[in-house]
Amino acid sequence: MTQKKYWENVYSSQSTDQVSWFQEHASRSLALIQKTAVPHSASIIDVGGGASALVKDLLLNGYSTITVLDLSAKAIATAKERLGRYSAGVEWLEADITTTRLPVHSYDLWHDRAVFHFLTKQSERKAYVENVFRSVKPGGHVIIAAFTKDGPTRCSGLPVMRYSATELHAEFGSRFNLIHSEKEEHHTPSGSVQRFIYCYCRLARNKE
Repeated sequence: MTQKKYWENVYSSQSTDQVSWFQEHASRSLALIQKTAVPHSASIIDVGGGASALVKDLLLNGYSTITVLDLSAKAIATAKERLGRYSAGVEWLEADITTTRLPVHSYDLWHDRAVFHFLTKQSERKAYVENVFRSVKPGGHVIIAAFTKDGPTRCSGLPVMRYSATELHAEFGSRFNLIHSEKEEHHTPSGSVQRFIYCYCRLARNKE
């Protein structure tokens, strides 16, 4: 089964408030985005954000230039339905972040909660990082959340990677300056606990 077919099946067989990473509000992500002090007009991309509440939280807090990328058409359709008429103000991309080519220097801020840790192959992680490096503006902001070293070893039936802040930053390399990291205990809809590490980096201005 392809990755796309797998995730379409996940979102077709479960409602978005049943998946393990569901949050009623993306409070931690929103707080970190606000701490970057990007203007409300900043171009923000939320990777894997089809089932996330973040896009709605961003819109309600005045951010106006938002792109949501997700592999699943079902997840995107559900998000659009949730937003109603406000969905027209969002750019929606149905794509695999490891194979798509995003426009160069297009985003002021890149956000990803719970996609990167599903990339268990080094080639996938390398492609992902190069997409970030190519599409985020010099000096731009990158917020990545993944499972901690004591987090789950599998999620939604798939194996995952686990990281310390140092290890997660190392996947991105010296072109990304680690500004801040923090942990979160996420309580899933089923009542279990998933531990996340959030890393906030800034892309170096002297791109080569």
